[in-house]
Amino acid sequence: MTDSKLKILVLISGSGTNLQALIDAVGSKTIDAEIIRVISSSAEAYGLQRAEKADIPTTVHRLKEYYADIPKGDRPKARKQFNKDLANIVLYGSKDVPDLIVCAGWMLILSPDFLGPLEDAGVQIINLHPALPGAFDGTHAIERAWKAGQDGEITKGGLMIHKVIQQVDAGEPLLVKEIDIVKGETVEEYEEKVHKCEHIAIVEGTNLALEEIRESKKQDK
Repeated sequence: MTDSKLKILVLISGSGTNLQALIDAVGSKTIDAEIIRVISSSAEAYGLQRAEKADIPTTVHRLKEYYADIPKGDRPKARKQFNKDLANIVLYGSKDVPDLIVCAGWMLILSPDFLGPLEDAGVQIINLHPALPGAFDGTHAIERAWKAGQDGEITKGGLMIHKVIQQVDAGEPLLVKEIDIVKGETVEEYEEKVHKCEHIAIVEGTNLALEEIRESKKQDK
């Protein structure tokens, strides 16, 4: 046990089922930490309602607002500002700076403009990616793994909780879970298996990251 609970900030973009798994784990004390804020890239994300029901402060940070009424050629500059502002919200948007950021269905790539300030502040970041290390990096990983399974290229898919670095889905895995891909199953059936596994893995991976942070803080004393 620590003198004060470690603080978690969760990034989401959608329904928030993995966020709910984290909320439930904190409530049952399976995770010994506090979720201090949820940031969503979509105002319509149902995860925002989950957070509000649990009395967790929320913030919406939408990329499309940065792209409004500007030419496509200026979008890289707008995206850069979006990421800088996201870092500022995380670090200065409330009285508490998180010890850990959990990307639980955050659908946007986190650039150096975001990752640099967080690294400088000593904030750890982890992500849930629905594929095994080195396989199906990037988007549509579930569908791509399922198709490879149906094509006879692989027999196992899975997921990982990994540390976030500048290279997409390439950070050190904290936790890896394999999932059988059955020939003839639908992509919906495989996706359901992945999501069930995610709800367990997000809690286990978060606890592993928190334990690393606790050990690091002990060594710094």
